Amino acid sequence: MIDLDAFIRGLPKAELHLHIEGSLEPEQMFAFARRNGVAIPYASVEDVRAAYAFGNLQDFLDIYYAGADVLRTRQDFHDLAMAYFDRVAADGVVHAEIMFDPQTHTMRGIPFADVIEGLLSAMAQAQGTHGMTSALILSFLRHLSEEDAFETLAAAQPWLDRIAAVGLDSSEMGHPPKKFARVFAAAARHGLRLVAHAGEEGPPDYVWQALDLLQVDRIDHGNRALEDDALVKRLVDEAMTLTVCSLSNLKLCVVDTLADHPIDHMLALGLHATINSDDPAYFGGYIAENYRAIALACHLDRPQLATLARNSFTGSFLPKDAITVHLKRLDAWLADHS
Repeated sequence: MIDLDAFIRGLPKAELHLHIEGSLEPEQMFAFARRNGVAIPYASVEDVRAAYAFGNLQDFLDIYYAGADVLRTRQDFHDLAMAYFDRVAADGVVHAEIMFDPQTHTMRGIPFADVIEGLLSAMAQAQGTHGMTSALILSFLRHLSEEDAFETLAAAQPWLDRIAAVGLDSSEMGHPPKKFARVFAAAARHGLRLVAHAGEEGPPDYVWQALDLLQVDRIDHGNRALEDDALVKRLVDEAMTLTVCSLSNLKLCVVDTLADHPIDHMLALGLHATINSDDPAYFGGYIAENYRAIALACHLDRPQLATLARNSFTGSFLPKDAITVHLKRLDAWLADHS
């Protein structure tokens, strides 16, 4: 029997909750800063890593937005995304649905075209190099206004055929999903799928709002849904996918220790949970590290890890025939490595 690390890395899987700006490693931050002549408030890579001590989501967002300032050109976005794809190909990722925050960049005067074309070129290269498929999720920043979100959706018009979904991220508390109900309805009319961060720091009511008012296809995080039995029942009955991020939950103090993480309870309840890395450069690990850490902390067995991988495909926005192909590949791999 292969060891746990080899099992996890060999397990075919999809990643459904990854902020591409959150894959900006400190070394890349310095490289892009030098390339673009951008001053950053850190003297060394070690200083950057020392700053990664977050007490809550807002602490993280402050440094996240500062780091994103080094991203200035189409080549930067290409290189950032390609580094992510290269990294997770070694983790067994065969499909990735990556979120990007255009408002983080357009508010700094970076053209929308430079952001998305850089990402799209990396996605094409990743498919050619690794055979990895991918999809884009345009995420609205919830601390900004509904009007800003509508303007961003309008700016995305020329690329809507290459965007799979819209999402909602950034500061959750004080910015309920209902604030963006109209822009999500507009995105749905364009044929886009819908996801939203809900129930990470926000209450179960935010998950209800995401379901009822935004009519999402997937919930990002969703941990606090466990506080509401009726909500859990609905999520199970509707087979609503939750894109859970274990190391992120630890780093942002959503859980005190990984041993306290509810992923095993989620699976026992029948919730359609998945494991993802969220912002891996900031939270201490890419997807394989997230699988490994949660497996060890919560004593997940290999069938449970396989369920998480299976959920990542059935919860994806891939066409049904592609999902079927991936599930058959997963089953064949499990049969060979059981």
